[in-house]
Amino acid sequence: MICLTRLHGSAIYINPDQIQSIEETPDTHITLMNGNRFIVVEKTATIVEKMLSLKAAVLRRAGESSPKKYLRKRHLAGYLPRRIDSTEE
Repeated sequence: MICLTRLHGSAIYINPDQIQSIEETPDTHITLMNGNRFIVVEKTATIVEKMLSLKAAVLRRAGESSPKKYLRKRHLAGYLPRRIDSTEE
């Protein structure tokens, strides 16, 4: 979510994935996918910068993967798979 400021000063948090269009007349109008429209103080360039920063932060966090201990075999040398004999059924 990105934080924007309405004309009367209150904060509004908008999901940038739901933004359909941003129109900058003297005021900045944001139209969402569901048809809701909001007028905010920020300019279009600022809103786009906030959207890009949010996406970059999400991608950075998604790329941080530490190796999981339970996915590695601790003792590969001692690991012997179970032998299946043809007589066992």
